[in-house]
Amino acid sequence: AIFAAYIATATAFAPAPSTPAKFSLQSTPTEEETIATPNPESTIDADAIVANAAATSATTTTTPKITPLNGWTPNESLPCYGLPGSLPPTGYFDPLGFAQNGISLNEIKRNREAEVMHGRVAMIATVGYFVGETFPSPFGITGPANDQLQQMPLPAFILLSTAIAATELNRARIGWVEPDFGNWSKTLWKLREGYYPGDIGFDPLGFKPKDAKAFAGMQTRELQNGRLAMIGVAGMCAQELVNHRTIVGTIEFYQKVYSGIDPYAACGEGVIC
Repeated sequence: AIFAAYIATATAFAPAPSTPAKFSLQSTPTEEETIATPNPESTIDADAIVANAAATSATTTTTPKITPLNGWTPNESLPCYGLPGSLPPTGYFDPLGFAQNGISLNEIKRNREAEVMHGRVAMIATVGYFVGETFPSPFGITGPANDQLQQMPLPAFILLSTAIAATELNRARIGWVEPDFGNWSKTLWKLREGYYPGDIGFDPLGFKPKDAKAFAGMQTRELQNGRLAMIGVAGMCAQELVNHRTIVGTIEFYQKVYSGIDPYAACGEGVIC
């Protein structure tokens, strides 16, 4: 019994077995960590893929598709964004810089709209000066064209004013963006993106060409005639304000002057003629 107790006591103080101890604070068994070394070739390939994706994205966002308007595609690198209207010998002529670099496309289109419409009005006015002063009027209107508007009867004047207002409102409805009264500066003077300056869809005689090159040629002719008409009407208006004679009367007056005839010989005493 004494020997058995001795053996038990000695065993209690013997060293522990060589099996590794497990601690409760160790959640996972310890493993050898492997540090991955980056492959230079794979890094280069990844960079190339990222660069190509960025270039594709930039190309997609910065080059939107532009729909041509009557064969015209706005080109910022060309004078007046490539709009027709220049002819030899002057070519592109813009001494005051209305279409200089830095002017926005909307401003270019708005200036062209004003030029085309004023040219059309001036061409009609040129014909009106000669017709109104040469042929008798249904309302008994006579004298220089500058003095004829105030001779119109009131109903005829109201009818004329209403027709002009309706025409202008229709043009604004077709070519201009609806006003945003909550943010008026956003839509002020802004034309529609799909609107070609001056093309309001009024072509009863079918003169508008279908071909882009033919359309540009006709547009140039219209612009040139309109520009000449604006200068001509300004001259006729100024002439009538100075001498109060009709256009034909002024021609006859200077025919007498250059023929050596006194143009005032037929005038009565104290009469200005």
